Amino acid sequence: MPIIMGQIVPDAVEGYLSTLNRAGSDVLVEIARVGVERGLPLVDAEVGALLHVLATAIGARRILEIGTAIGYSGIWLARSLPANGMLITMEKDAGRAAEAKANFEKAGLSDRVSVMVGDASLKIVKVSGPFDLIFQDGHKPLYNTLLDKLVDLLRPGGLLVTDNVLWDGEVVPGYVAHPRKNADDTRAIVEYNERLASHPQLMTSTVPLRDGVAISVKRPEVGGSRLGAQG
Repeated sequence: MPIIMGQIVPDAVEGYLSTLNRAGSDVLVEIARVGVERGLPLVDAEVGALLHVLATAIGARRILEIGTAIGYSGIWLARSLPANGMLITMEKDAGRAAEAKANFEKAGLSDRVSVMVGDASLKIVKVSGPFDLIFQDGHKPLYNTLLDKLVDLLRPGGLLVTDNVLWDGEVVPGYVAHPRKNADDTRAIVEYNERLASHPQLMTSTVPLRDGVAISVKRPEVGGSRLGAQG
């Protein structure tokens, strides 16, 4: 089971997919360029397009994002919102948060985005649901810490989308000959993936796009009980 360039999908396939993605904008292209130059943890354009499609498909009006960085994924999400919609996005680094606010302004989306600065594990108690879609792309050890709270904030039928769940393949024991990721982060993601798979309130499928994107839908509640929670 050889690994190609440390990625989940071969470069040639990802290059082909990028030629089909025409939903970007000049602002997104510039933010992506800056992200590459500075080595920032931004999602790929194909993941951004996936976020945009998912949010649009469910008619999202309220979105929560954990991990703003400089606003790249947030712009993809916010572009799907109606004029009265709202994206709440959390970023621990004040400098990045300020840069994100400026980028939302450039994209003409500042009227439907609220940037919260601080540790998501502390700020999460200051928001109330329900949210239609939650995008988890924050500090990896917090994935498990925040999971149940995020599920509580999600409406039945809403989506929890999580980035980096394949972690350059390092979640698979022995797949990467010389792991480069932080071992504690890797263990946290492995545990998180197991919890997603067995969570009684979620149905999850993982898309092997870029670094792996888990898409979880919160089970609808029927007659006071969770649909599919048994059997």
